[in-house]
Amino acid sequence: MISLFGFVATVISLWLPETLHKHKKGNKDQSDPHDVAEGTTNGLHLSESMTHSESKIPNSQKSLLKNWPLVSAIIVYCVFQLHDMTYLEIFSLWAVSPRSRGGLSFTTADVGQVLAITGVGLLVFQLFVYPLVERIFGPFMVSRAGAVLSIPLLASYPYIALLSGFCLSIVLNCASVLKNVLSVSISTGLLILQNRAVPQEQRGASNGVSMCLMSFAKTIGPAAGGSLLSWAQRRQDADILPGDQLVFFILNVIEFLGLLLTFKPFLQEPEDNIPKSKHEESADQENGIQERRSQSELP
Repeated sequence: MISLFGFVATVISLWLPETLHKHKKGNKDQSDPHDVAEGTTNGLHLSESMTHSESKIPNSQKSLLKNWPLVSAIIVYCVFQLHDMTYLEIFSLWAVSPRSRGGLSFTTADVGQVLAITGVGLLVFQLFVYPLVERIFGPFMVSRAGAVLSIPLLASYPYIALLSGFCLSIVLNCASVLKNVLSVSISTGLLILQNRAVPQEQRGASNGVSMCLMSFAKTIGPAAGGSLLSWAQRRQDADILPGDQLVFFILNVIEFLGLLLTFKPFLQEPEDNIPKSKHEESADQENGIQERRSQSELP
């Protein structure tokens, strides 16, 4: 069965679109006898041929650590990922906790149903809504707006626990879908900013660094979320932030910290919307040289 799946995957991959390829033609251009002959008869053509050859030599790439728009976007991304992972851990535990401890007394089947509805809502949003919203407002404003809207939504969770029956199910499903939609909007916008902060050649390295740090942040989330909820349930009679109110307050503190980091001077939007790669710059230089050659050959 595994071999059959592997064969099907191999056949399907034959129809996948071709990725970006970079063909180096420096040696061919340098040994072209037609260009050499033109260079010996015309000094202008010789200098242009040398410039064309030098443009093929790759320049040293800028260090990722010195690219502050990238570094700041990765830091903010990790903060929000820590918040999201902590929220996911707390949500399930909070929903199955008894009402005497501030929970909802849901069964695991009820929680699974809420998460399934949330997943369908996320799929619809990512396919049809987010591209339109991002095109209108841009990833920078979408991420910031998502953080702003998440704060009052999280603050309402302790009051959702006061509901019961069908009303509780409807409100909780709506709140879960909206919270996860906002979280995905924040994460997607920050990932777009990271990719726009570096040229094509460095996007693989920058995404690798981002995923590594994000994974480290996500490892802290479950332990922090479980410990926080366990501590909050032991202080149901506290005068300040009793029970689950403390849990969602701390989640809002992390969310508010991430929101503050989206403002200048910390998070900086890339100067160029999408920086050109060195391959694209080399192609532009080659086109310019060919235009100058055609103009010099005119009588």
